[in-house]
Amino acid sequence: MQNYYLIGSPIAHSKSPAMMNTSFSILKIDAHYGLREATVERAPAVVDSLREENAAGWNITMPCKEIMAALCDELATASRIGGSVNTVKNINGRLFGYTTDGIGFVSAIRSLGTDVTGKKIVLLGTGGAASAILIQAALEKAAEIAVFFHRPESGRKAAEMAEKLSDVSPTVIHLYRYDDAFMKKEILSCDILVNATNVGMDTGKAGGASCLIPDASFLASRPLVYDIIYHPAMTPLLQMADAAGCRTGNGLSMLLGQGAASFKIWTGCDMPEEQVLEKVFR
Repeated sequence: MQNYYLIGSPIAHSKSPAMMNTSFSILKIDAHYGLREATVERAPAVVDSLREENAAGWNITMPCKEIMAALCDELATASRIGGSVNTVKNINGRLFGYTTDGIGFVSAIRSLGTDVTGKKIVLLGTGGAASAILIQAALEKAAEIAVFFHRPESGRKAAEMAEKLSDVSPTVIHLYRYDDAFMKKEILSCDILVNATNVGMDTGKAGGASCLIPDASFLASRPLVYDIIYHPAMTPLLQMADAAGCRTGNGLSMLLGQGAASFKIWTGCDMPEEQVLEKVFR
């Protein structure tokens, strides 16, 4: 039996074990996926123990994605540019690091009937998920990506990634501070709008969930609107976009897509995504 794991903290709530073990069962693969709690400080020791166990691979979640990049022997292009790893394949003790979050995003957009190649994307946010989306969309040769950020340090981080991407991708990347008038101009000329922040997630707070888009006039050109949040399934942004006649998608398809990409890296097999969706998420 081959053993796979998720490492990070906290991880008890993760759907990854159910996704992976359901897939192993359906495809009759002799493997098991478990959990290994790890802080940044404990990550090197946990990785050493997984090497000793000869675990076939593992996923990494917060807060260990960046330290994992430093612990790998080889990095795929997206992980090298982003300095982050969420999937490791162990081949005879040699660790190969990948990031599949961006792959999951591209897969999700394809499931909605379009492709990022040659498209203009407006990306709201510069955090971990946003960075993965930026990198993969550029590697997939999006025509243009306009990234909006709040803090100067976020802008500097995104600028460093854009500089690295310029060596491997023809995608034109623009970085902007949030400004409603300018954001509206960019969204009205884009093909795909992505909320890669957690704005819209906290419906329990006083006043309800919020939205980075002030009103539906920003969506008059009807771009495809994607929100990486999947709980709630319809964020205020997606409700606004749906009412405006836009195609919409939430982060559940990205979650499935990134898991499927990890599964493919490890096993060479396609994850049975429809069955996993039915058994794990419904």
